[in-house]
Amino acid sequence: MFDSLPVFAVCGYSGSGKTTLLERLVPRLIQSGLRVAVVKHDVHGIEHDLREKDSHRLFRSGADVVAIGPGESLARTVAREDTSLETEIGRLVDRYDLVLLEGFKRWRGRKAWLLRPDQICAPKDCGPFDLVLPWESDRVPAVEGVLQRFVVEQADRTPVFGCVLIGGRSSRMGRAKHLLPSAGAPAETWLHRTVRVLQACCAEVVLAGSGEVPGDLGHLSRLPDPPGTAGPMAGLLAALRWAPRASWVLASCDLPLLSPRAVRWILSLRRPGVWAVLPRRSEDDPVEPLLAWYDFRCRETLELLATADTAALRRIAQHPKCRVALIPRALADAWQDADTPEQAGRRTIRAIP
Repeated sequence: MFDSLPVFAVCGYSGSGKTTLLERLVPRLIQSGLRVAVVKHDVHGIEHDLREKDSHRLFRSGADVVAIGPGESLARTVAREDTSLETEIGRLVDRYDLVLLEGFKRWRGRKAWLLRPDQICAPKDCGPFDLVLPWESDRVPAVEGVLQRFVVEQADRTPVFGCVLIGGRSSRMGRAKHLLPSAGAPAETWLHRTVRVLQACCAEVVLAGSGEVPGDLGHLSRLPDPPGTAGPMAGLLAALRWAPRASWVLASCDLPLLSPRAVRWILSLRRPGVWAVLPRRSEDDPVEPLLAWYDFRCRETLELLATADTAALRRIAQHPKCRVALIPRALADAWQDADTPEQAGRRTIRAIP
């Protein structure tokens, strides 16, 4: 279940230095751009010296309590139906670039073992381990190096899907844009071309929206707009909900010069810690959210943006985990859309490289 997710355990018996290591390691990981969560295993139960606090009284009454203060918040949740480690990890990986487990020596995923001064080897029944570190070793850089490689490996294992937006009114064009014929290939519509380009770069391609679809593309999955949401935001949210652990290349259907080179350039900008890549033509131009890449971790932010008075997809560019990149001049044509017959006529459709 977690083979492709960034979850790593730091294990060892009591007194092996697990907390000390993580206390020194986490700031370095955050400085590198990662958002990090730590799940701690406490076999003796969870203790907080909060007995005289109002929040503790409310917690003892049976309520889940979130205490909010300057620069921090503390949540205490009453154990209910499912408090398994797997469930908690499933919640965290949607909001963090790396989830570290302190303890949990029976964890079946990737992990390191810290030896105490009186130990010479790790227990065989708890392995395998990525590394076993003696007490006197320089542990922080050793574990950091393993983790930085690990998050890259896991990010590369996240599937990349493509989503084509169709179904706009196309009032200025006078007809559905995605059904316009490509120049030099009358049997191929703009939709065919967009699907073909994305299929060259993505593991799967879906269609979002209610527009008409040619019969030979009927095998592609169709995603209806979520209730209460419209426009490009609706298409992207439909995709993120449909495959919640995939990342997505979003493409509108009115990009007649779209090319695999442009899509591959966007994908080359993915990094652990980056949740979206939004291109723009120049420092003075707005971002281009309709040919861009979105990681599954940006779904929570997009769900909130969708409830705003102006659910503009480009507002995601303000998020600190979003990367805005200048489009190389040689690829700029791929972002040339067409809203009118005159604009469509001026677009010269070149062969896909």
